[in-house]
Amino acid sequence: MDITIKKFTKEDLNYSFTIDDQFKVDSILLLMATEHSIQYRVREVFPYEKKYSENQDGILDLQKYINHPDQAIFLAIDGGDIVGMVLVRRNWNEFAYVEDIKVDRKYRRHGIGRLLMDEVKNWSQDNDLTGIMLETQNNNVSACKFYERYGFIIGGFDKFVYKGTNHLTEEVAIYWYLIFE
Repeated sequence: MDITIKKFTKEDLNYSFTIDDQFKVDSILLLMATEHSIQYRVREVFPYEKKYSENQDGILDLQKYINHPDQAIFLAIDGGDIVGMVLVRRNWNEFAYVEDIKVDRKYRRHGIGRLLMDEVKNWSQDNDLTGIMLETQNNNVSACKFYERYGFIIGGFDKFVYKGTNHLTEEVAIYWYLIFE
């Protein structure tokens, strides 16, 4: 495996963006707020498969990221295949906001997520941003553990965010922050 990370350009519009972002949910984070921090414990749940792209509305307009000073896409490429990507933009609060990060399930656990996040960090620092923020769900425990290992901390959570699209859901949005010192 020879992974190359590159910034998305108009030449990359010819690539097929079919990253398998499905993952197995077998546990969730149970969140607890204390006076000065947010803690969690992991609870096992009945296993099921989750696929984010089924929940997305429409096709993402990737062209709007090309040569835009306040947003970027970075691709992870193996040979001629896109095996991972991250979308980032400048947020109103001077943080970089990771809109999406995904690594094809066949390529996970090989450091590709870290390589992509390193590019986001470099981009953020080059743009004089305060840090990086992102949101994920409490049922994506492997992603949460990845962000924590990378140095992110939980800044907040919201148990109602996903109720608008599915009033029965128990998913909780978790907001992660990496603040530059």
